Amino acid sequence: MPQNKRERAIFAFLTVLVTVHAYVFYSLYVVNGITLMNITGKTSVISAINSLGGVYMLGRYLPIWTVVLVELCFAYTCEMLIGQPFSFKMACKNFDIKKTDPVTFETAVITSTVAIMVPVMSFIAAWLYYPYYSGFNMFTLLANWLKLICFNFPFAYFTQLFFIQPLIRQTFKTIFKRK
Repeated sequence: MPQNKRERAIFAFLTVLVTVHAYVFYSLYVVNGITLMNITGKTSVISAINSLGGVYMLGRYLPIWTVVLVELCFAYTCEMLIGQPFSFKMACKNFDIKKTDPVTFETAVITSTVAIMVPVMSFIAAWLYYPYYSGFNMFTLLANWLKLICFNFPFAYFTQLFFIQPLIRQTFKTIFKRK
């Protein structure tokens, strides 16, 4: 696994690249898909998004690629500054890295990362997707944040543990072959 800062940065980028696409898909199709289709009267989510002129973000409708790019920048920055360092420290607080089975320790790191990143990224998303057309209210922001945490946490935990991290670890091992 990553052994220096450069490798950690590449590992984080690969993780964020897959994760952001998964979350945008999950948010648009699974969480909001029916609502978008009901608002527009379209029979598919992508046609509903296209008829709206994009995805509502920052008080306007933006193309999906812009949404992915904005979230990618926020997620990578948060992962490098908050997620990676603190998740490793949290896992080390509970497990001795030298005495613990590697799979158990990696599961602890993944769980810690999800526990840190879901509230952080959900808060950022609550700001980015806030319904500015109806004015600003702190209680609305907090309610949106808590709603996003409730939607995102189970999805984040299971996709990171069973899909994304195994995929990224295998990709990383392929890129950085070790003896």
